[in-house]
Amino acid sequence: MDDEDRVRAEAEVRRRVLFVSAGASHTVALLSGNLVCSWGRGEDGQLGHGDAEDRHLPTIITALSDCEISSITCGADHTTACSDLTLTVYSWGWGDFGRLGHGNSSDLFVPQPIKALQELQIKQIACGDSHCLAITGDGEVFSWGRNQNGQLGLGNTEDSLLPQKILAFEGTPVKMLAAGAEHTAAVTENGKLYGWGWGRYGNLGLGDRNDRLVPAEVPALPGELMTMVACGWRHTITVSGSGSLYTYGWSKYGQLGQGDYNDHLLPHQVEALRNKRIVQISGGWRHTVALSEQGKVYSWGWNKFGQLGVGDANNRCAPQLVQIPEDQIVMQVSCGWRHTVAITDGYNVFSWGRGTSGQLGHGDILDRSIPKRIESLSADGFACQHIESPQLSGAGAHWISPSERYAVVPDEMVSSLSGRLHQTANVVEETVVPSISASADADASVPDTDFKRPRNE
Repeated sequence: MDDEDRVRAEAEVRRRVLFVSAGASHTVALLSGNLVCSWGRGEDGQLGHGDAEDRHLPTIITALSDCEISSITCGADHTTACSDLTLTVYSWGWGDFGRLGHGNSSDLFVPQPIKALQELQIKQIACGDSHCLAITGDGEVFSWGRNQNGQLGLGNTEDSLLPQKILAFEGTPVKMLAAGAEHTAAVTENGKLYGWGWGRYGNLGLGDRNDRLVPAEVPALPGELMTMVACGWRHTITVSGSGSLYTYGWSKYGQLGQGDYNDHLLPHQVEALRNKRIVQISGGWRHTVALSEQGKVYSWGWNKFGQLGVGDANNRCAPQLVQIPEDQIVMQVSCGWRHTVAITDGYNVFSWGRGTSGQLGHGDILDRSIPKRIESLSADGFACQHIESPQLSGAGAHWISPSERYAVVPDEMVSSLSGRLHQTANVVEETVVPSISASADADASVPDTDFKRPRNE
């Protein structure tokens, strides 16, 4: 072994997972050494490997290997990565409505820089279902993507193919952003909470069910300043400086954690966690997780696929302790639409919930209702050694327009979906949550206007 090989081998031994982000059906991790890996559903290029293939195990995104990536964020079916060193933001995946910020609606199968954000210091990226936002170093906010309900905060309902500055925050530095399906929330540096976009379920926290086209301040809670905010699909979670947790919005599945299934139009404290200081939050499609100062994870809401990590498939309307091994102190947690991922202080990575596209990273397509360690990434497993690094497909570097990729006969799409459901329904394991047909999960009360492909797989 020559010196170069020895240095590389030593780096692999020391490599750790620093951060994870979960999308609708895919997951991305940032490793020490500025490497990024992804796994799960790849149909829209959201894995960044130059093709549309699913990956059941973490795979290095080779296109980002020399990009000095410092942060990652998943949208539903797209992904972003940011380099603090080069002042560059990259995006890839499903491009409908301009959510990639490149000036078009084409899908992209390998990461490309967002030119409109080049040379800007970016403090945070927030990605929702079909829109994205960015906070600059001085607290200004840019938004782009879908805007049918005003979720971009620009004062209109026109989609934006390129990042645009939200003028409503001029002179008001923003600390943190969160994006849901069609709504957005923000916490400012002075502790104020804002909401805008689609408000049908009270998910803006403004006391009504109206949409807002520009950021509107949420009524202040006596004695509380907000420090964190997260969005689920159509609900919102926020944490105050005292570590108190508040939720509001849609609660059909108990995702507000208030002990009932009622929508709340204003922030209400989650009583079950009143004595816990919450240090991190994340919202899934219809479930929520919170991380306490002691490193314990609590979850509640929709649990059809075991995404709450409590050992069954029953919904919960109040926080439950996730069944992560007691000797593990969790440092970070992220909700996908139907799965959840967490990192412990010992650099072990656990995942649970829906696994039909391999988004749990265990090499299979099983659903799991109990957290399972991802061996390839965990320090107590293979410690990020020997993770696959695929060669990029030549075709993957091209932009592909929606009309080119989705000129599909509808009957063929239905047949394809039916086949995948039949396949996953016959997979059984001790900790697997039984699959239910897609039609059984349809929710007539929630409009779904994305017709690109079936969304409830």
